[in-house]
Amino acid sequence: MTNNTDQTASHPLLQRVVQPLKRYGTALLFFGLITTQAAKAQEKNLTIQEAIKLGIDNSKTLKLSQSKIDRAVSQYNQVKDEVLPTGKASFAYNRAQIPANTLNLGETSLHLPSSANAYLGTAAVEETIFAGGRLKYAQQSTDLLVQVARLDADKDKDQIIYDVINAYYNLYKVLQSKKVVAQNINSIDAQLKQAQRFFEQGLVTKNDVLRFQLQKSNIQLNGLDLESNRKIINYNIDVLLGLPETTEIKIADINEANHNLAPLSNYVDTALNTRQELRQLDLQNKYAATNIKSINAQRLPTVGVGANLYYINATGNPLPQSGNYIMPITLGVTAAWNFGTLWTNKNKEAEARIQLDETVINKSVTTDNLKDEVNRNYQNYKTAQDKIVLLETAIAQATENNKILESKYQSNIASVTDRVDAQTLLYQAQINLELAKADAGLAYYTLLKSTGKLNK
Repeated sequence: MTNNTDQTASHPLLQRVVQPLKRYGTALLFFGLITTQAAKAQEKNLTIQEAIKLGIDNSKTLKLSQSKIDRAVSQYNQVKDEVLPTGKASFAYNRAQIPANTLNLGETSLHLPSSANAYLGTAAVEETIFAGGRLKYAQQSTDLLVQVARLDADKDKDQIIYDVINAYYNLYKVLQSKKVVAQNINSIDAQLKQAQRFFEQGLVTKNDVLRFQLQKSNIQLNGLDLESNRKIINYNIDVLLGLPETTEIKIADINEANHNLAPLSNYVDTALNTRQELRQLDLQNKYAATNIKSINAQRLPTVGVGANLYYINATGNPLPQSGNYIMPITLGVTAAWNFGTLWTNKNKEAEARIQLDETVINKSVTTDNLKDEVNRNYQNYKTAQDKIVLLETAIAQATENNKILESKYQSNIASVTDRVDAQTLLYQAQINLELAKADAGLAYYTLLKSTGKLNK
């Protein structure tokens, strides 16, 4: 029985297949390694400002907002076009067949041709010179709607920026917590080695070693939860920023937890002068007032001027020839008055005035809500700063306590329970401090958002 090598050597077809594989095997292997590396997740270092820019550039919401602005501008331009003169022209051809073309009128008779052609052309230009201000008020109304659409886009932009900042800080909190986990695992490994040496020397029991192993397992479980959260948040940020979904975001340390706060009244005043909601309500108030003026303008008469030109040709040739056509031109002024609006527009005006009153009330309610929002975010940021101070003190105390119990444990004075508890308290304080710093940074941006200055 021959082996496979002999069969390949003796079979020409197999040789034609195997030889190229041998020749290009190295190249194919190299290409496969490159492909594998490309398929791996890419890392991207991002500052918070870079993340915000990516979020704005790739936001579908902002693209939709811009589309709304473009539509409002188009509607405004259409209203402006209504003040321009209107013009129209037409040209018609008619042919008449007259089978009975003789008309007896007693002693005389009238003979008509059996057929006849006629060409009729008209051209007219008209312009309204007075309409009670209706066109002017229509322009003002649509211009106000354009401004409202732009403020909507500003609100959407602020929300996109805040969403990016929120996601960025959430990822920062997870990454910082993972660092603390890694540091504590390294510390526990050292304690575990020491406990094992003590056990081998008969200085501690097996239970002491197990307590350190259990502590390490608990921290590792926490690390698994953090990694799962990191992947979820990282994926969401990739989608939010328009990045490939396999991109792993790397974040530098954030040092924005400590900002000097101005008095609360400064932030409230800024919100009342800047927030888009209040500016929109001011525009809606103007829109409602303009609507009342437009309704009143409908009660007034309209005056327009126009010019008309007619071309009448009864010959078979549509082109004008001397003596074969007439071309009268007319100029006119038209005045019209729909005086029924004097009594039919009363309820329309009443509704418009109700809408105006609603905007005033709505602004008052919105103002109160914004004051509450700014105050709440102001107090939250102050509390976040206070937490950082307390946690820094707690870490200093937990660190000192951990050192003391470590020394006592090595001297066989403290129990393993006391030693583990001290290290757990330090670990928890470190985690809490990192979370508090991130929460303080996010609270500051939340305060800025409530004042309308997040995007300024």
